[in-house]
This record gives sequence, C-alpha cells and structure tokens, in this order.
Amino acid sequence: MNSSIPKHVAIMMDGNGRWGKTRGLTRSEGHYAGAKTMQKIIDACIELGVNVLTLYAFSSENWSRPKDEVNYLMQLPVKFFKQKLPEFMKRNIKIRISGNIMVLPEPTKMALMKAEEKTKANDGIIVNFAFNYGGRDDILQAIRKVVNEVQHNRVEFEQVDEKMFAQFLYTKDLPDPDLVIRTGGEKRVSNFLLWQSSKAELYFSDVYFPDFNQELLEEAIHELQRRQLAHL
Repeated sequence: MNSSIPKHVAIMMDGNGRWGKTRGLTRSEGHYAGAKTMQKIIDACIELGVNVLTLYAFSSENWSRPKDEVNYLMQLPVKFFKQKLPEFMKRNIKIRISGNIMVLPEPTKMALMKAEEKTKANDGIIVNFAFNYGGRDDILQAIRKVVNEVQHNRVEFEQVDEKMFAQFLYTKDLPDPDLVIRTGGEKRVSNFLLWQSSKAELYFSDVYFPDFNQELLEEAIHELQRRQLAHL
C-alpha cells in the first residue's frame, strides 16, 4: 500500500444473512460471523492507517426483517461491547454511534451509549457504528434541529450553509468518507450516508461480508488510489 490511504472508509456490511443460508445456517448465525469479520476489519484499518471506519450495523429499514432476526441484531451490540470494550480501551479505539438510538430496546441503547461514553477520550482510530441509521432520516432530523435553532434566534437564517448543516448530522465532527464499500453483490447505496458520501468513491464487492478480509479491503483501497491517479 502507498501513502495515500483514505482517511475515512465506510462499509455496508451486506450479505451476512445470505452467507448463513448458503451454509445451511440461520441468518442470525450469519450475523454472528459478520461480527467476527467486523473485528478483523477494524484491525486491518488500524494496520493500514485509516483514521475513521464507519460500519453500517443496522439500517432504519431493517425493522421489517423477521422478528427473530431483529431481536438477535438488537442483542448483538450488548454481547459485542461487553466482550470488546476492554480491548477497545486498551487499544485507544474511539467508538462513535450514528443513528436514532433513543427508540432502541433499553439494553441495546445503553450498550451503545456506554461504549461511546467510555471511549470518548481515546484518540486512536474512530469506529463509527451506524445503528438504526438511515440517510434520509439523518438529513430530516438535521433540518428539524436547524429550524429549531433559527426559530429560537440562536442561528441566523443567512448563517445556514453546508458546513453548519453538517454539524447537525449524526456524523458531526467526522470527515466525510473517501471510500464507501458495499459487500454482498448489491450495487445500491441503500440510504447510507447520503449527504456525507456525495463526493466519495463507491466500491462494490460480490463477496458476502463474513468472507471479506484485509486483502479485499486493500483491493478496494488500491482501486480508489487508481481512480485518484487517473484524475491527476
């Protein structure tokens, strides 16, 4: 890898359920495998020098999935952070959560909030979990906040620009992604970081996320670098 490593990589971790089904497993077992791969991708990003990694962990549209699967996905952060939080602290990893977490089951919400609070002083890689996140919802909630600020005379209407607006998004203070990767074979943005990824390079992989690894991540980064060189 050369020195032009993207500062912010965002990954749509697609294909977990299908990975499970192709192996005669449940979709939930596929999500468990995806969580294990997620840890490896965090390690790979640290090794490569990525500053921010955003992981699309639960879409606001995923509520329509089978109840058992949704329940499992709600339990996963509780188990994941209980196991990994001490390691994240030791490795100076900072956790961010982007999404409407206030409507989540209490144990899920508390696990996410605790992870963010415990690691807030860490200054290593930022791992941003997009949980109950939707791009349109993100923009709408930001609009509501901006309108409220203007109505209460805390912000002048003329002051509202892109830079200010971005500070009301779930991803405030994070740089926009340079590279958005979607695994699993689909070639859609699926309501992910719609505002933030307006200038990002998109990379689609046919590999289901549980089989995604550092080599494939490096392939995606190489493709980004190739595209950047082509525009010089």
